[in-house]
Amino acid sequence: MTFTKPLTDLEIATKAKLKPITDIADSAKIPFEALEQYGKYKAKIDATKIIGKPTGKVVLVTATSPTPAGEGKSTVTVGLADALNQLKQKVMVALREPSLGPVMGIKGGATGGGYAQVVPMEDINLHFTGDLHAITTANNALAALIDNHIYQGNELKVDPRRIIWKRVLDINDRALRKVVLGLGGPVQGVPREDGFDITVASEIMAVFCLATSLENLKERLANIVIGYTYSKEPVFVRDLGVEGALTVLLKDAFKPNLVQTIEGTPALVHGGPFANIAHGCNSIIATQTARKLADIVVTEAGFGADLGAEKFMNIKARQGSFAPSAVVVVTTIRALKMHGGVEKSALSTENVVALKKGIPNLEKHLDTIRNFGIEPIVALNRFITDTEQEIDVILNWAKDNNIRIARTNVWEEGGKGGLELARQVLEVLEQPQQFTSLYEVSNTIEQKITTIVQKVYGGEGVQFTEQAKKQIAQIKKFGWDVLPICMAKTQYSLSDQPHLLGRPEGFTITVREIIPKLGAGFLVCLTGEIMTMPGLPKEPAALAMDINKNGETIGLF
Repeated sequence: MTFTKPLTDLEIATKAKLKPITDIADSAKIPFEALEQYGKYKAKIDATKIIGKPTGKVVLVTATSPTPAGEGKSTVTVGLADALNQLKQKVMVALREPSLGPVMGIKGGATGGGYAQVVPMEDINLHFTGDLHAITTANNALAALIDNHIYQGNELKVDPRRIIWKRVLDINDRALRKVVLGLGGPVQGVPREDGFDITVASEIMAVFCLATSLENLKERLANIVIGYTYSKEPVFVRDLGVEGALTVLLKDAFKPNLVQTIEGTPALVHGGPFANIAHGCNSIIATQTARKLADIVVTEAGFGADLGAEKFMNIKARQGSFAPSAVVVVTTIRALKMHGGVEKSALSTENVVALKKGIPNLEKHLDTIRNFGIEPIVALNRFITDTEQEIDVILNWAKDNNIRIARTNVWEEGGKGGLELARQVLEVLEQPQQFTSLYEVSNTIEQKITTIVQKVYGGEGVQFTEQAKKQIAQIKKFGWDVLPICMAKTQYSLSDQPHLLGRPEGFTITVREIIPKLGAGFLVCLTGEIMTMPGLPKEPAALAMDINKNGETIGLF
């Protein structure tokens, strides 16, 4: 279909003819007793009522280092699933839920784009079924219970100066990074310094996404470390005895959400940790439920392969006891030209020299996937400004280096534009892969971090601040050093310095702080200037949003 003026993603989504969610459930063979409807086009699934073993093959979609030019990873994920559906494959999509932080900020939503979207797009990008609000509430309930315990006599001898549990909010708000609580006299509580993270950085979000059952969710919540006593011993949620209450707050949210693509492919959208400050993957329970219902599950991990894909392999796949059978690396000519030194304003102009300079960024991400024992497929996501000469450069490079590559045009054509990619994915799925994690959890903390820096980022080594060294000693003392690593790093560069684009070499990564997340089952390593509470840009996306007299949202992408 051709329009004189291109429709926005929201306009395309609202014009789509959605099927009743009961029809989508029927097509996925979801039993009626497992379906909990949220209106006409959304539902939750009681995963305990889905019988069978998770045997579906997992296709992971990742990307090159993101740029302001956009790569379209979620769009390709949805388009690939639709293309597989067109090829008569039994397929489901498994995506993360969008956070209001980027929706109201600069990045936008997370439902795909053009004719490759999950719908109802507006609902999913805003409040959806309330999962993120439930996680926010559970997180802040725990914070309130901690402060109340101290106020009521502090039987556990929690040191207010050593509380590591923060409050959260699902919006970018830099003013809340550092706050002081309890001012106003004795009846207002015990004064102490505190701060807010964004909800997607909460350990409860990570626990939510890595738990394999409601019982496991409760167990993981109990294992969360909230701080330390005056004698520097850890204090757990189980010491407060509130893991049951937190589980109650999360029990409905814990059920995966069922929606559909514009073309009617079933999609599970559940959980939403960022990949630069958390582990960046949708929930294990949604992925495993999809694997029970479909032969192929197409999922994505946040940002580039150095972040989301690395954590998918080393954290999610390890804890979920499964492995990807194929990996797609999404890139665009526009993004590669930015990595080659071109400003965003000049990307519409043909620039083969810059394109060639930017290709090494793609090469490094492909090398990273190969380090996990899987041969990747490149999805070249087409933009209207791409020239034939630029396309030939990429295709010839791929041919010369024996790299699988497929041109995709799913934004404009939906599943039809992803058929070439889908056929290559099916070929790879027929081949055995030798998946392996990059490190053993029994390695030292220093060894695990160094392995990630050298094999995934391409750096020389790691420097630890004095604070990080003290934290490593404490973590070893308590026996927590056997956990996998979750690096918190800028998404824009393979290094910890956002301005170093392309494929930088000779750099070191500075780890400034290490935070144990025992409920999630990993150690978060903060690097560079990464913030767990982002700020809004000078012109946030919220400025373009409005509602008309008919109650219809406008300006939402």
